[in-house]
Amino acid sequence: MTEQPASTSPEDAQVEVVDNPDRHRFDIRVGGKRVGFSMYRDVDDITDAPQRIFFHTVIGDEFGGQGLASTLTRDALAQTTAAGRRIVPICPYVEKWVSRHDDIEGHVDAVLPAHLDAVR
Repeated sequence: MTEQPASTSPEDAQVEVVDNPDRHRFDIRVGGKRVGFSMYRDVDDITDAPQRIFFHTVIGDEFGGQGLASTLTRDALAQTTAAGRRIVPICPYVEKWVSRHDDIEGHVDAVLPAHLDAVR
């Protein structure tokens, strides 16, 4: 992560979540600078439906406690379901977020051993 100026915060800069498929992650940017990401792997051969496995989420230390992980997760999962993929939450943060948001429940699949193998 690159160091951010102290004045850059979600309150005074635009926050956006962008899919970065070449790097298999969603980036969250504040004022155009990447401050975190959520890694994923797309799989089409484990179940009958296309899935996206979320396995690692990071927010830079200087941006912690500002709700950015929640924003990142909400937008990444919304983009995933809009793309017709089901969600597999291996990442502990994503798993916890999903458990607190009933509206996403119908789009989530249980983690299987094959999902764990897919991200090793």
